Amino acid sequence: MLNLIKNDPWLEPFAPIITRRHQQAVDKEKELCGSRDTLSDFADGYLYFGLHRTEEGGWVIREWAPNATEIYLIGDFSQWKELSAYRFKSVGHGVWEVRLKAHQLHHLDLYKLSMHWAGGQGERVPAWATRVVQDTTTYIFSAQVWAPEKPYTFGKKRFKPSTSPLLIYECHIGMAQEEERIGTYTEFKEKILPRIARAGYNAIQIMAIQEHPYYGSFGYHVSSFFAPSSRFGTPDELKALIDEAHRLGIAVIMDIVHSHAVKNEIEGLGRFDGSPDQFFYPDHRREHPAWDSLCFDYGKNEVIHFLLSNCKYWLEEFRFDGFRFDGVTSMLYYDHGLGKAFGGYGDYYDGGQDENAITYLTLANRLIHEVNPHAITIAEEMSGMPGLAVGTDDGGIGFDYRMAMGIPDYWIKTIKERKDEDWHPTGIFWELTNRRADEKTINYAESHDQALVGDKTIIFRLIDSEMYWHMMKDDTNGVVDRGMALHKMIRLVTLATINGGYLNFMGNEFGHPEWIDFPREGNGWSHKYARRQWSLVDSDELKYKFLGDFDQAIIELVKDIKGFERRPIVKLWDSGEDQILAFMRKDLVFVFNFNPTRSFEGYGILVPRGSYRCILDSDRAQFGGHNRIDDDVEYLTHFDPWYKKARKEWLQLYLPARTAMILQLQKKK
Repeated sequence: MLNLIKNDPWLEPFAPIITRRHQQAVDKEKELCGSRDTLSDFADGYLYFGLHRTEEGGWVIREWAPNATEIYLIGDFSQWKELSAYRFKSVGHGVWEVRLKAHQLHHLDLYKLSMHWAGGQGERVPAWATRVVQDTTTYIFSAQVWAPEKPYTFGKKRFKPSTSPLLIYECHIGMAQEEERIGTYTEFKEKILPRIARAGYNAIQIMAIQEHPYYGSFGYHVSSFFAPSSRFGTPDELKALIDEAHRLGIAVIMDIVHSHAVKNEIEGLGRFDGSPDQFFYPDHRREHPAWDSLCFDYGKNEVIHFLLSNCKYWLEEFRFDGFRFDGVTSMLYYDHGLGKAFGGYGDYYDGGQDENAITYLTLANRLIHEVNPHAITIAEEMSGMPGLAVGTDDGGIGFDYRMAMGIPDYWIKTIKERKDEDWHPTGIFWELTNRRADEKTINYAESHDQALVGDKTIIFRLIDSEMYWHMMKDDTNGVVDRGMALHKMIRLVTLATINGGYLNFMGNEFGHPEWIDFPREGNGWSHKYARRQWSLVDSDELKYKFLGDFDQAIIELVKDIKGFERRPIVKLWDSGEDQILAFMRKDLVFVFNFNPTRSFEGYGILVPRGSYRCILDSDRAQFGGHNRIDDDVEYLTHFDPWYKKARKEWLQLYLPARTAMILQLQKKK
């Protein structure tokens, strides 16, 4: 019996389905590898397809286009005309290639394919293109030869991510600068990476790397899967960014999109060789009903080859440290999980699952960890399918982590619908710790999703328009005071309960105001809200600095405790009436008073007997608080004969309203 089933008796009724899915992945791996030794060997497609230098110094370009009848390479070198010297020939199995002399192509040349099929013809950007650029006048995309005389050489030869715990700074290159424009890889390397390092995060998760025609899609409508977005700079500049991150001890996780593809045909994969189902499902499943995009056919070996090779390409060529897979729920279900409640285990095994996609994701995780045993894989998945973050040998799909997507929804619902006096510690603790014991999760209070136009960040829901007028340090405002206090408490309790990792979207840690709105027709193509106002947190006159400093303090505290995420969480106390929550992780005691009006003197919490010191609290003046807690006090536990055998005693604390404190056991009695 697979360990996934052994560890959860509730899965036993579905053992035949789970076992079958596991075996399908095993069988598919054997089928794909054939005479090859490993799955990694199979995923070398990027070394064969696409444009490459030959050993003789010339060029060869190959593409898979089984429906094509004729293909020409067109570009600057041919005045964009079909010339016989650039005509492809079929080499079998739907593969076409053309070999060229050295003088026939040059670094920075623009090119496309002139694709012919029965009854039609069209220009196409090659599917395996590794460099794609957009003309600033015509807005047309073309592939570009990228073969500099001195290609980038990585300075950091080996890098092993620190994942104990994993502390992720989610970011977007284009909107990572303050000016109203698109930022670059180089600017991010020089200006933003040092900020992230100072803030204490040990990983970045970069969005929108794969080339996408519409900037406002946040990178989720991908057209060229092997090309890093040229709107941010060159491939070598991205490599330099990753190299510098590694030098600073920061892992680089890529937000990879294998759940769907943009519909575009010239610069995308839609009808690449004239057929609608080359890469995508042939029937009603071809189009995603909610995303206006195309769904990959994970049952085709050629598609699996394309996507697995894509994973290996980013790991090997750019040295990314892993991936956050977008839209996994959409991949797992024929109905993409739309409108489904997922109220019981039967919902995961009722025949509505795309087992081709499950097989692909299992193989992707096996491949990634084969290529780099230290790689990090994270699933963005909201249905709660068991085994998603369980090892493939144990019957799982093999992700290292899954996103705890219910947590930000919970915080938004709480802020929107409940009065402060109705924030119940029992519900908060349950939501933050309700997860499968055998799967690691990424906790987060909010990500980029909660910051998009039409929604609001936590800070903006709490403070709203008062942020425009009352964020000066010498300004006293009740709304701002409440918002900042709760912002700190929400982030700390979310971080303090992790069992794997924690994520924050750039700027949210210091309460970046307003929403994210990319340039579009509806806002006059403005970049006003597609940027980060770093000057707010840099100013010594504004309260944003308080929030930034608090975030840095809690991140550094957790980061310095190796294995913090593995420490058992022991609830010590929760009171709906008082709104007090207390729990312990080894020698650390976390105490939260969510009460909006009541402070408590001598509040008793039963803990292991000994002496304790407050090592951090949210009410310090340096964090915008009121200095109501004396951190120099040594707290001695008080004897209670009732708990003598348990070696527990009462810790009596002063708990100001809307504050959190962390105490550390100094010595046991």
